[in-house]
Amino acid sequence: MEHLPEIGLAFGAFALGMFSPGPNILSVIGTSMAVNRKAGIALALGISAGSLLWASMTAIGLTALITAYASVLTVIKIAGGLYLLWLAFKAFRSAASAKPNLDASVLAAGNLYVFFLRGLAIQLTNPKAALTWIAIMSLGLADSAPTSTALIIVIGTTILSVVGHTVYAVAFSTKRVVALYDRARRWIDTALGVFFTVAGIKLLTSRP
Repeated sequence: MEHLPEIGLAFGAFALGMFSPGPNILSVIGTSMAVNRKAGIALALGISAGSLLWASMTAIGLTALITAYASVLTVIKIAGGLYLLWLAFKAFRSAASAKPNLDASVLAAGNLYVFFLRGLAIQLTNPKAALTWIAIMSLGLADSAPTSTALIIVIGTTILSVVGHTVYAVAFSTKRVVALYDRARRWIDTALGVFFTVAGIKLLTSRP
């Protein structure tokens, strides 16, 4: 009970970071509108799984090793930047197409695992996630905090991630939103392409 204020701060910091516009949220929104609700939810679960991994690694101190060895963080940063540029390429290619640029084979097979892996890749190749989790754990774990406190933070933030990202997937896969997307698809895909390009270049050129 004595550590509830710190846990609350950790949850608040995580929620603010999760709901701020970024590759995670925009990927869920774009997938939900362009593909379908199930694909958006699968992507959301992949992102949440990545968040769980980052949280767990931070809780056991592994992220401290990552920050101690800048070369590891640099590799993650390069991978993340290139992946964002790949997403930008796909968005621009879709914007240039007269029809939505969907992977028909994936959709026909109902292979939602592919979208789960995409979400996981987006989260795990984000070096800012490591630094964010260091900040979150710093807020939530006092020097005297027991192991159970870290476990509560990991489980609680994972639940927040699943619920939050799933809400985005469901909200942006409604018929009204999908109809709006169909009318403005090229503009939306172009905007997503610009965002991913800027984010990817910024990540590649930033210091670890």
